[in-house]
Amino acid sequence: MNGVLEMVGRVRVLPEECSRMPEAAPVEVTVALDGAPGCIADARDQTSKFLTRVQGEQGLPVSARTMDLGQLVVSELVTNALKYAPGPALLHLRIHDGMLEIEVWDSDPTLPLARAADAGRVGQHGLEIVMAVVQGFEAHRESVGKRITVRLALFDGLPDFPD
Repeated sequence: MNGVLEMVGRVRVLPEECSRMPEAAPVEVTVALDGAPGCIADARDQTSKFLTRVQGEQGLPVSARTMDLGQLVVSELVTNALKYAPGPALLHLRIHDGMLEIEVWDSDPTLPLARAADAGRVGQHGLEIVMAVVQGFEAHRESVGKRITVRLALFDGLPDFPD
């Protein structure tokens, strides 16, 4: 089934493996987001399902904090991708070195910039929130669009890993 998109709610999931993966193989999933109503909620739901699968199938500890923050970060990044870029977006979730890596690709090549804190500003605090809760943040232009990658510790007390 590799390479085949499967519909799950309003998002399409590209399954990387259908059964328990060998320990050396990365644990990951890619979700194609079409921007339809409910798409952002579905992306959060896919994040929760992915982390639950990581706990159950891989036996990796995932803290409640990571479950909540993972969904928050996905919500913020996907919202920005769908708001500012024309066309679809991709969400890629991966476990690597004890971290949840969240990648969001969209078609707009403009790299995001966090604004200076301003308590009087209404809205547009998403990137500030993301950067405050993650252990790593990268933004790269691609041949088409850009890719935002963040890293979040799977469980509390995990030391930061070098890039």
